Amino acid sequence: MELLSPREAAALALSLLDLTNLRDDCDNAAIEKLCAKAQTPYGNAAAICIWPRFVAYARSILGPDHAVRIATVVNFPSGDLPVATVIDETKKAVEDGADEIDLVIPYRKLLAGDDASVTEMVEAVRAACPNSCLKVILETGELKDAGIIRRASELAIASGADFIKTSTGKVAVNATLEAADIMLQAIQNSKKRVGFKPAGGISTVADADLYLRLAQTIMQPNWIMPSTFRFGASSLLDDILGVLSGNATLRASGGY
Repeated sequence: MELLSPREAAALALSLLDLTNLRDDCDNAAIEKLCAKAQTPYGNAAAICIWPRFVAYARSILGPDHAVRIATVVNFPSGDLPVATVIDETKKAVEDGADEIDLVIPYRKLLAGDDASVTEMVEAVRAACPNSCLKVILETGELKDAGIIRRASELAIASGADFIKTSTGKVAVNATLEAADIMLQAIQNSKKRVGFKPAGGISTVADADLYLRLAQTIMQPNWIMPSTFRFGASSLLDDILGVLSGNATLRASGGY
């Protein structure tokens, strides 16, 4: 990948950012602030990522067909809900105005050897939101083993994922370059147009640039764009704006 200047990396990261508030204390006022923060003097974030209960309110703020997309989470963060419940969550979110669904796989069942549970969940949610972008969260920090992360990636891709995503941001270990490498290789090997989303713990432009470089090394030139790459983060925006404005900024608390 051609070396990007800090400003170039910051501008690219902004365009790829799913600006996130999945905090337990989130409320309508926080959603209003998030929608405003996603629209910066330097361009918009790709999306906001919020709890399902706030989707309708966010849509009322942003209006229809806004450039900032609305993503929400289902089967989150445990990955343990029944398929029927997750289908209901998904359909309600889409009715409320969600553009994108971030689904946690039943990763504990996968760790126990139940590959079919992942396929069943992803296929069911894919069918429940046929016109939405489906990002499938593997929870790689809990899977840990490279072979299992690779298998989770392959199962999600085969079952209809538009993106595979590292993490919920709710466990001890979230996005890592090691997991990203495995997931990006799985995408490349699939020969499908599937995107990648590292999430959790990416708080600086320098951090983000490492993932951008890795993706560009593995994938084709010019592969990185909002339809194929996202960052799940909150405090990253403060560093992006600090770099773009030339001013140091205070870090926001994490969006997870």
